[in-house]
Amino acid sequence: MARKTSRRATRRSARKAPRRTAQTLRRTRAAAELKSPAARSAADHAAAAGALPQWTAAEIEEAFRRFKAARPEPKGELEHINPFTLLVAVVLSAQATDAGVNKATPALFAVADTPEKMAALGEQRVQQLIKTIGLYRTKAKNLVGLSKKIVEEHGGQVPRTRETLEALPGVGRKTANVVLNVAFGQATIAVDTHIFRVGNRTGMATGKTPLEVETKLDRVIPAEYIRHAHHWLILHGRYVCVARRPLCEKCLIADLCKWPAKTVVHHRSAER
Repeated sequence: MARKTSRRATRRSARKAPRRTAQTLRRTRAAAELKSPAARSAADHAAAAGALPQWTAAEIEEAFRRFKAARPEPKGELEHINPFTLLVAVVLSAQATDAGVNKATPALFAVADTPEKMAALGEQRVQQLIKTIGLYRTKAKNLVGLSKKIVEEHGGQVPRTRETLEALPGVGRKTANVVLNVAFGQATIAVDTHIFRVGNRTGMATGKTPLEVETKLDRVIPAEYIRHAHHWLILHGRYVCVARRPLCEKCLIADLCKWPAKTVVHHRSAER
């Protein structure tokens, strides 16, 4: 009798095996489709349209607690000597990489680390020093123009308000926010392409424009984290939540993220 039961159980298992295999294959195919470039793009569009669930205050608090624990004092990657050279570096970084800017600025800063020296250098000489950077002619013109304006209207000192910074040639809201945050310690968030992507993709702060994302981040990030939030989010977008294939397996906030195409969903709160 025991032998018959064993045979029956074996036959039943054999019948179920193909079914289980088919289910496993379907799950594998579904997972592969979810991780495909097309699926990731569709998920990004859904996120940008505000279709993701909203983060709770507790989730946002936990995300920035982890960022702080991993990197207590985050730093920007643009090399600079003083507020003026920081302003110059940020202007040069538009549509360029920080690494590319850092290769060009040592020679420039060696001869022009103040607005007076930059203005005296003139456009042609500045062009020669920054010609490895994209849009170097326009940027040279803006650097000389903003330097003259700083000398003539601000006594040679970089302004400390967004309005006065944005009145300088080549300086927009993002550049102004970087200078205010890094040079003067103000709690501003400069939404570049990385922060824009992270805010939308994760669902932390969705918006169709950088200003919308900035406004939402300002509203939801706890006060104790706002000062360094700019750098935490930029570095996260630059090295982990990258555009083409985000490294979800290395993400500190993967379990909190609302992106439907993420590749891992493990829980990290036990790591406190």
